[in-house]
Amino acid sequence: MTLNEQIKSDIKEAMRAKDSIKRDTLRNIQAAVKQIEVDERREVNDADLETILMKYLKQREDAKTQFAGANRDDLVAKEEAEIAIVKAYLPEPMDDDELEATLKALIASVGAQDMKDMGKVMGGAKEAIGSRADGVRINMMVKKLLS
Repeated sequence: MTLNEQIKSDIKEAMRAKDSIKRDTLRNIQAAVKQIEVDERREVNDADLETILMKYLKQREDAKTQFAGANRDDLVAKEEAEIAIVKAYLPEPMDDDELEATLKALIASVGAQDMKDMGKVMGGAKEAIGSRADGVRINMMVKKLLS
């Protein structure tokens, strides 16, 4: 079962269970998928869907930060619930040791020596790591390893 089929199935389950937060969160994700399918006239695969989920997760985390700053605890709780739902569909994130080992191997394979080679490393890193680590973490680790 693809990730997209799983989300569609879970929307139905959430509707039966009257879980409005999960239903609405998954519908928002499904709307983003439909938008890409209509705009680009192509089928969304699991890798595309993981990218959509990462983007949606970042939006929810940013909104949570904004609401926390405005002392809106009710909205912070809603965002936290949505974050938990989205994380359930993403692969397990890499810990720092695993990320560092993967990046060291990638740096050795592309022959990167210093910060001038960062573009080569970052391009390969996104392909190798995918959605198991966000770009900011990858960027910070590559800078640390190349300096």
